[in-house]
Amino acid sequence: MKLKEYKTKRRFGETPEPEPRLHGKGGGLVFVVHKHAARALHYDLRLEMEGVLKSWAVPKGPSLDPSVKRLAVMVEDHPFEYKDFEGVIPEGNYGAGGVIVWDRGIYRHPAGEDGKEGESPLLEGLKRGDLKFVLEGEKLRGEFALVKTAMGKNSWLLIKKKDDYATKEDILGENRSVVSGRTLDDLSPAGPVKPSGRGKRDRIRLREAIEAANLKDAPAKPMPHGVRPMLAALAGGPFDHPDWIFEVKWDGYRAVAEVRHGEVSLYSRNLISLTQKFSPVAQALGKLGLEAVLDGEIVVADEEGRSDFQMLHNYQKSGKGHLLYYVFDLLYLEGHDLTGLPLLMRKGLLKKVLPPVPGIRFSDHVAKDGVLFFEAARQKGLEGIVAKHSEGVYRIGTRSRQWLKVKTRLTQEGAIAGFTAPRRGRKHFGSLVLGAFKGRELVYIGHSGGGFTSKTLKEIHERLVPLIRKKCPFKTVPATDASVTWVRPELVCEVAFQGWTEEGLMRQPVFLRLREDKAPREVTQEKTGR
Repeated sequence: MKLKEYKTKRRFGETPEPEPRLHGKGGGLVFVVHKHAARALHYDLRLEMEGVLKSWAVPKGPSLDPSVKRLAVMVEDHPFEYKDFEGVIPEGNYGAGGVIVWDRGIYRHPAGEDGKEGESPLLEGLKRGDLKFVLEGEKLRGEFALVKTAMGKNSWLLIKKKDDYATKEDILGENRSVVSGRTLDDLSPAGPVKPSGRGKRDRIRLREAIEAANLKDAPAKPMPHGVRPMLAALAGGPFDHPDWIFEVKWDGYRAVAEVRHGEVSLYSRNLISLTQKFSPVAQALGKLGLEAVLDGEIVVADEEGRSDFQMLHNYQKSGKGHLLYYVFDLLYLEGHDLTGLPLLMRKGLLKKVLPPVPGIRFSDHVAKDGVLFFEAARQKGLEGIVAKHSEGVYRIGTRSRQWLKVKTRLTQEGAIAGFTAPRRGRKHFGSLVLGAFKGRELVYIGHSGGGFTSKTLKEIHERLVPLIRKKCPFKTVPATDASVTWVRPELVCEVAFQGWTEEGLMRQPVFLRLREDKAPREVTQEKTGR
């Protein structure tokens, strides 16, 4: 009996699949393509012959590109009624998972336009291992061939022939059932979470998101390592523009994450490892079940959801606040380099593939309305916003005007070049002497004596003492109102200030914090864009 293998593999009291029976001769021959979320997501091509559906599992799905040859593994015959089957095969049963009718229609041998030749030439081709046929479906149309290979008795290749329906466009992006309009994600139960962190629904969502995206401009490459992130230039103020999107400027540590299905490497913009320092973030990333390179910001949020840099700095000791990794870009995914794709395409794909894992957040955006968004950020006490051109590509390791940071207050980083003696009962030091690099030269940009607590005065002084040197690190010794103890410029701090003088010095700079994530050579005087 042709359906014996089909019957022995199934328990029909438990599975909703149709029971085996042969189909009598009818009109035109039918075909169906099922999309099946079994142990591995795949497609099943089924062709009506001899009262059953001859079936091939196609792991990567059919293609309309004649240059693409897809593996097709011949499996057991299925009953004719299976052409209408759509549903969920319960766990514990053969082929457990969701099934949708991805495409269906009629088919025939290429020799006749009206299909009167019937099955004979098709059966002869099947026997020869060279089966040619024409599909007239809702998604698949034109001539195809199934060609048997020498790899094994059930191994075939599914090939599209060159005709008017051939195209390089990826038809798999059309991921809805032609019967119900549902996707596998709509149909499939969430299921238990696997050790990798992704449940069945998440794995389906990942595969379908990749299929739906147009990745022809995302070349296949090995995962990159040690990625220096793209940086934003400084904008003069907020603006509205239909081609730009606007994100929150998070107040934390910029971090790139390399995730390889459970293995995680998390590091700063200077390639300093953050994996151990922020191990809860690394552990959460390990549950994503992705092979990806992500760009984002590690923050500690207060009870109102605002990122607080001081809480982040103290997190390892205090454990206070909510440690989060806000992800705003996707540079690499499942073998594809995405850096050449437009920003909105990268973010759209990121939002689809990022599963709901505690501690990991998608950093969303608004379009066009930068002025209103900036005002909302200012009222909430946020550091600012970042404007990004929606069609921009990702330029690794560069500061680009395709990304612009708009701050709610003026801030500047400074390499600490020295400190003055304390006055009026203050301990440790009076002010910090600060510089920024112009090319290879460190240039004086001012000194800051405000914003310190007794605790920060002590901590910073303890870190500066081992760096004391006799020689001034500036080419020209700056004029200060007190004697200076010079240090090697290895520490970086951030200050708020009121503007720049004509001499290039900061007006009224006030200390905000040390920047552990910044290298002195990165410190330059920020100039506004736009």
